[in-house]
Amino acid sequence: MAASDNASSAVRRLVIVESPTKARKIAGYLGGNYVVESSRGHIRDLPRGAADVPAKYKGQPWARLGVNVDDNFEPLYVVSADKKSTVSELKSLMKDVDELYLATDGDREGEAIAWHLLETLKPKIPVKRMVFHEITESAIRAAAENPRELDIDMVDAQETRRILDRLYGYEVSPVLWKKVMPKLSAGRVQSVATRIIVERERERMAFVSADYWDIAATVDAGESSSPRTFASRLVNIGDDRVATGRDFGADGQLKKATGVTVLDQARARALATALEGASLTVTSVEEKPYTRRPYAPFMTSTLQQEAGRKLRFSSDRTMRIAQRLYENGYITYMRTDSTTLSESAINAARSQARQLYGDDYVHPTPRQYTRKVKNAQEAHEAIRPAGDSFRTPGQVASALDTDEFRLYELIWQRTVASQMADARGTTMSLRLTGHATAGPSPSGEQVTFASSGRTITFPGFLSAYVETVDALAGGQADDAENRLPNLREGQTLTAASLTADGHSTNPPARYTEASLVKVLEELGIGRPSTYASIIGTIQDRGYVVKKGSALVPSWIAFAVVGLLEGYFNSLVDYDFTASLEDDLDQIASGNADRTRWLSEFYFGADEAQHDDDGDAAGAMARVGGLKKLVGVNLEGIDAREVNSIKLFDDSQGRPVFVRVGRYGPYLERNVAGPDAEPDLQRANLPSDMTPDELTLDVAEKLFETPQEGRVLGVDPATGHQIVAKEGRFGPYVTEILPSEDDEDEDPGTSAPVPTIPAGPTPRGGADEVVSLDDVPSGGSGGVATATTTTTAKKTAKKTAKKAAKKAGPKPRTGSLFKGMDISTITLDDALKLLSLPRVVGVDPESKEEITAQNGRYGPYLKKGTDSRSLTSEEQLFTVTLDEALKIYSEPKRRGRAAAAPPLRELGNDSVSEKPMVIKDGRFGPYVTDGETNASLRKGDEVATITPERAMELLADRRARGPAKKTAKKTTKKTTAKKTTAKKTAAKKTAAAKKTTAKKTTAKKTATKKTAAKKTAPKTED
Repeated sequence: MAASDNASSAVRRLVIVESPTKARKIAGYLGGNYVVESSRGHIRDLPRGAADVPAKYKGQPWARLGVNVDDNFEPLYVVSADKKSTVSELKSLMKDVDELYLATDGDREGEAIAWHLLETLKPKIPVKRMVFHEITESAIRAAAENPRELDIDMVDAQETRRILDRLYGYEVSPVLWKKVMPKLSAGRVQSVATRIIVERERERMAFVSADYWDIAATVDAGESSSPRTFASRLVNIGDDRVATGRDFGADGQLKKATGVTVLDQARARALATALEGASLTVTSVEEKPYTRRPYAPFMTSTLQQEAGRKLRFSSDRTMRIAQRLYENGYITYMRTDSTTLSESAINAARSQARQLYGDDYVHPTPRQYTRKVKNAQEAHEAIRPAGDSFRTPGQVASALDTDEFRLYELIWQRTVASQMADARGTTMSLRLTGHATAGPSPSGEQVTFASSGRTITFPGFLSAYVETVDALAGGQADDAENRLPNLREGQTLTAASLTADGHSTNPPARYTEASLVKVLEELGIGRPSTYASIIGTIQDRGYVVKKGSALVPSWIAFAVVGLLEGYFNSLVDYDFTASLEDDLDQIASGNADRTRWLSEFYFGADEAQHDDDGDAAGAMARVGGLKKLVGVNLEGIDAREVNSIKLFDDSQGRPVFVRVGRYGPYLERNVAGPDAEPDLQRANLPSDMTPDELTLDVAEKLFETPQEGRVLGVDPATGHQIVAKEGRFGPYVTEILPSEDDEDEDPGTSAPVPTIPAGPTPRGGADEVVSLDDVPSGGSGGVATATTTTTAKKTAKKTAKKAAKKAGPKPRTGSLFKGMDISTITLDDALKLLSLPRVVGVDPESKEEITAQNGRYGPYLKKGTDSRSLTSEEQLFTVTLDEALKIYSEPKRRGRAAAAPPLRELGNDSVSEKPMVIKDGRFGPYVTDGETNASLRKGDEVATITPERAMELLADRRARGPAKKTAKKTTKKTTAKKTTAKKTAAKKTAAAKKTTAKKTTAKKTATKKTAAKKTAPKTED
C-alpha cells in the first residue's frame, strides 16, 4: 500500500513487513516517501512435497529431504505457489523506490524472512534492516532513522534450526510409519513434549494410592479473642508425627517407617471422641513478618501460562490474540524471552501506579527484572503495553474485542504491578497440646495440634494483580488470608468440635498446556515462541487429547515414545534436546560453524576429526550420526514389540498388554499354558477410557465381555442370534446375520471389532505394521513377484467380500439405555431396543410419518427433517400419536424449522455475546453461536465440555476464516493437466519397456522414494 508522495525530490523507500495489518498500521506513521507493503509471511521455504521440487533436482538422492546433504547441507528453497504473485508485486514496487527497508520481526525467524526476501527479490538498490519492538509512532520513526545491517549469524542459526528439523523429521518419521502407523510424525521438540506427557501418565498408572486419617479441630479461644474460633489439625501423637500425604511414596508405602503414625478410621474416630471438649494449651506462638515481591513482567512462556490459568486460553489462542494486539499497536512484541523493561516503560508503569493507587503503593526505586530463561534469545523487552505512556484497559475497551481486551488487561495489570511496592503482612504458627481424656475409652495420649495463619497488612502490588494458582497443582493464592487470634504461650483453649477425616494420596496431576509450557521452559527444550504450535501438533497427530484442561496421551503416543526410547533414546533425551538449543545459540552468536555441526549430527565423525566438547552434534557423532542411527536400527525394530504396551500381570501371573493395532488399541493376553500353543484373548478398549483408568479390575471386566459379544438368545421372529457388544461409543445390541461364505473365513485371523477407522496396512497378519508407502505398487513396467501376486489376489478377494457385505442387508443395532448394563441386559430388553425406530403414526396434516428414535445423545421424535427431544427413554415405547402431535404443535424455539434440538446450552459467547449451543451435525457434534460453527475435537465430550472450551473452539474457527472454495475453472484446468501428464506417463512407460530389468527395478525404487516424499508430513519441531 503506498502512501502519497509529498516530496518527490526526497529519497523514496519501500518498507516490507510480514502482515497486512502491520503494514497498514506502520504506513500511517511514516511520511509520504515511504511505501509500506506486506510479504504475507514467509515467501519461500523448503519443498513441502515432491511436487514442489524443481524438475532439475528430482533425480537427486537428497531431493526428498530438500537439503543437499552432500554439498555442505545446502537447502533447496522454493517460492510457494501462493506467494509468486506477492513476489512479483514487491519486485514491481522496487522499481519506483531508491532504498529497500526490510522491517520484519526482530527475532531469528524475522531475520530469516528478511534474508529470504533479499535473496528472492535480488534488489539493485541499497538495502537496510529496520527493527522495532512496538508499533507506535515514536518507535517506528526511530527504527526508520536508525536502520542496521542484516545479521547473518542469526540467519544461519535459524536456517540450521530449519535444516535440523527437516533432517530429524524426514529421517525418523518414516520409521514410525513402518513400525507403528502411517501419517505419524517425529520432531525435535514435539517428540520430547509427547514423552513428558507419556511419562506423567506412566507415573499415574504405576501409582498406588494410600489411605490415611487425621483429625480436624475447631478450637475456641474465648469471648475476648478475635476471631473466637479457628481451625487446627492434629500433627503429633506423643513423639510421632501423624502421617500426611507427603509421607507416602508412589508405591503407597511410607517413605520412612519410624517416627510416623498412620491413623486408620477406627483409631482416628476414637481419638476424636476422646478429645471432645478437651483443654488445649498453647505451647508455641511464632510470628514472622511476611513480604511478597511483585511478579516479573510477562515474557512469552509466562504469558501463555497465566492466560491459560486465569483466562482459560490455550497457548495457541493466547499467541494469536497477542499477535493482533501487537500488530495494532497495543502491546510490544509478544515473542520474547526477556523480562526487562525499558526506562520509558518503567516510568510509565510507575506513573500509572502512582496515579491509580497513590505514592505509598509505588516502590521507592525503579524495579528491573533481569532474569532470562535458559537459551534466551535476543534482548527484547518484556511483553507490556506499547508506548511511553500506557493506555488503561478502560481507554482501549471500545477498540478491542472481548478476548483482546481480557489479554490486554492481563498484560497491563502485570506490568503496572511490577513497579509497585511489596505486599506486607505477618504469618503466625501455633502449637497446641492436650490429652485424650474424654469419651467412653480415654487413652490419655498426648496430642499436638497445629494452626497457621497469614494476615496482609499492606497489599501493595496485590491491589493491581494476583497470579492465579494452577487448579490441578493446588496451592494458596498470594492474597489469601487466614487470620488467627493473638494468643500467648500457656493460654488454655477448648477443643469445641473434632472431626475424623479420611484421605487418599493422589497421583501426580496431568499436565495442562500451562504446566507443560512451564516444564519445557525449565528443561530448556525448544523456544517459547514455538510452544503453542508444538502443543497443537501433538494434538493434531493424535498423540494427545484434552480431557477438560488436562493433556492425556493416547496409546499410539505410548507406542511411539516406547520406540524412540528403545532405539533413538538420545533424540528424546531431555538434556540432549536442551543442548541442541545451546548449540544453535552458539551458531547464532558466530561461535560455531554451521556446516561442521550439521555434518557431525547427520553423518557422524571419526574421533580424530571431532573435538569432544559435549555438544549435541558430538553426542550424535559418537553413535555414527542420525543417518546411520536410523539405518542400523530400522531392521532391528520388532513392530509387535513396540506396539505392545505391558500394563501388569493378572492374578495368574499372565502379562496383560495393550496392543496398538490397525483398528486402534485393544487388550490382549495369552491364556494358554506355559508349553502350549498361544491362545490370545482380546478385548476392545472404550475410546474415552484414559490409560490410568485401565486397572486390573477394569481389564478383567473387559475380558469377560467376549469380542464376538455376549449371546442373549434368538429372536423368535427372525431366528437371528442376538448379542450384546462393547463399541466405540458404548455398549450396544445387534443381531448376527447368517453369512454365505462363513466357511471361507480363516478362524485364525479374527481381530478386535474396529474401534477407530482403519489405519496402517498389516504385513503378515495384524502383528507387523508397515507404511502404506511400503506396499508394492504393481505398476506397469515392473516385474511382479509371486508374493505380490498372491497378496493382490487376497486383497481383491477381501475387497469383493466387503463390497458384497456392504450391498447386503444391514444388521439391526441399538445402543443400550443409560440405566442398562451389558452384563445384565436380557433378550427382551434387547428386542425392545432393536424394535426402534418405532412408528408412532402419521401426521394427518402433512401426511409425514412420525417415528420415535434413540440417538447418540438421547431419545427424540422425527418427522421428515424436524426432530424434537423426548424427556425419557421410556417414552420411546409409550408416546402416542396425540402426544407426539402436541409436542410438534409447540412453538419452535429456533429460527429454522428443520433444525434439531440442541444437545446442550453453554451460555453466551464472550465475543459475539450470543448463546452457544452444541448441536448434532452430519459429521458429529459441533458448537455454534448462530454465526460461527466449530466441530468438537477428539477428547471433547458433549456432556463435559466447558463454556471456556467452547469459546476457544469458536475463536479458533473464526481465526481460520471461511472455508476456501475451489473455482470450477481451476478444476477443469487441473483435470486437463492431469490428462496431459497421464499421456506423457504412458509414452514414458512404453519407452521403459525397452530397458533392462535392472533399470526398471531402479526406477521403481526411485518412484517409491518419491511416493514416500509426497506423504511426508511437516515435521519441524
